[in-house]
Amino acid sequence: MDGALDRIEQLVEKGGPHLLATVNPEFVMRAQRDRDFARVLDEADLCLADGVGVVWAMNRQGCSIDGPVAGVDLVHPLAALCAKRGLRLFLLGAAPGVAMELAAQLRAANEGLAVNAHSGGPEPENDVDTLHRIHDHHADVLLVAFGAPAQEMWIDRLKNRLGVSVAIGVGGAFDYLTGRVPRAPRWMRRARLEWLARLVRQPWRIRRMAVLPVYALKVLRSPRA
Repeated sequence: MDGALDRIEQLVEKGGPHLLATVNPEFVMRAQRDRDFARVLDEADLCLADGVGVVWAMNRQGCSIDGPVAGVDLVHPLAALCAKRGLRLFLLGAAPGVAMELAAQLRAANEGLAVNAHSGGPEPENDVDTLHRIHDHHADVLLVAFGAPAQEMWIDRLKNRLGVSVAIGVGGAFDYLTGRVPRAPRWMRRARLEWLARLVRQPWRIRRMAVLPVYALKVLRSPRA
């Protein structure tokens, strides 16, 4: 997490636009068959390991990493960084009212934080309104919670019009942080079993997680670095 925040701070200082992705095994497997999504991940300025599966694969490939940096865990420390540095934060996505509720929580937890929010949507017909809101806030950092791959494709499509230094796709982070979707108990997170808790609470995820055995096999068959 400290390394991720340091890198984000460096990217903000450089000026944008910079696209950051929080990559899990489902991203990797989708990129195998979706060339546009693969291109976006390849061109991203920073890909964070969102999940133990990616950490495991990275370590097997010779890239030493202690643990994952999930989008949901990044939001609060990033908001604290923005407050400390005087950076303006914008939250985009989730159902109506969710981003605004999270913005209020972050504002209360971080004195002086300039944060605004909008639900919006990844469809092109929403672009004009969304861009006006981001520009009016003079945002430096943008968190987009449209879900993958919509959020990454949306950032890529509009990155030269966003006017922000850093844009990050954070999936369902807003729902978790506002309590609409309960997170796994802390002991399960420490044991890196949060994926199991999500599956129990949201059985429909089994369709998405069906790619995990194939992912594991691909990692095992890949030559070590």
